[in-house]
Amino acid sequence: MFEEAQYFAPVNTDSDGSVVVELGQGHPGFADEEYRQRRNTLAALALDWNPGDPVPVAEYTETEHEVWRLVSAELATKHRTLATKEYLEGAETLQLPADRIPQLSEVSQMLAPLTGFTYRPAAGLVPLRDFYGVLADGNFYSTQYIRHHSVPFYTPEPDVIHEVIGHANALASERFASLYRIAGQAARRVVSEEALEFVSRVFWFTLEFGVMRESDGLKAYGAGILSSYGEIDEFRSMTIKPLDLGVMGTIEYDITKYQDVLFEAKSMEHLEDVVGEFWATCDDDSIAKLRAEAEARNN
Repeated sequence: MFEEAQYFAPVNTDSDGSVVVELGQGHPGFADEEYRQRRNTLAALALDWNPGDPVPVAEYTETEHEVWRLVSAELATKHRTLATKEYLEGAETLQLPADRIPQLSEVSQMLAPLTGFTYRPAAGLVPLRDFYGVLADGNFYSTQYIRHHSVPFYTPEPDVIHEVIGHANALASERFASLYRIAGQAARRVVSEEALEFVSRVFWFTLEFGVMRESDGLKAYGAGILSSYGEIDEFRSMTIKPLDLGVMGTIEYDITKYQDVLFEAKSMEHLEDVVGEFWATCDDDSIAKLRAEAEARNN
């Protein structure tokens, strides 16, 4: 999905207090001074925000709205045949605008009556324990920037399309929202960084890049697949494995390429029984046991 080895561009504050997003030279917006300034402005909005404050308004340009319109329409077409039923029902209930980028506060107002979830602004990378922990409270950290207009179907990092089209449609489903909350509870429960990383890897291979078997074929429910114009066409050709907590929690993966190993849930119930139960009950000891068993199988 994220084809450049950057994932999140570092966000720094200069000595004069100005916020600078450090885009890599391979980033599509690297040479576009206007885009770079937009990224700095949006990052500064998030950095100035504190929990309890209203979510800052991002004043999007017509060019940025056009990117949303184009990608939203193309993804919606692909979703009809390649997304799971539960995700599609969430999207139908949520009814995100297709003609403009919604404000995060607007997404929150739409989601809250459905599943209680609300969005928080993020300037860039959020530490694992913070990002996953707030899920337990029904909060979701999201970037506000959108990909560069020169390549609307490509992004080297998660943008508002990924955060909202990919995740918010799932969060409109009570069943998916419950899984997000339970994942957050697990992140808060575990103590060691190794256990937290295990929890996050299971999240990566399910709610970010999960696939599910339905009566008419293999479908995607992971936000990383469903927000990627290219990856959504490719996921069925990847190596598909059954859900395996030990493997998902320890396998190495490359965030800069399409995920070539995916894990298949047999149904929504199967996902809830295996992954939901894991997040609901896991602790450092149980994760250490799963890790040891996975390592023993690999030796």
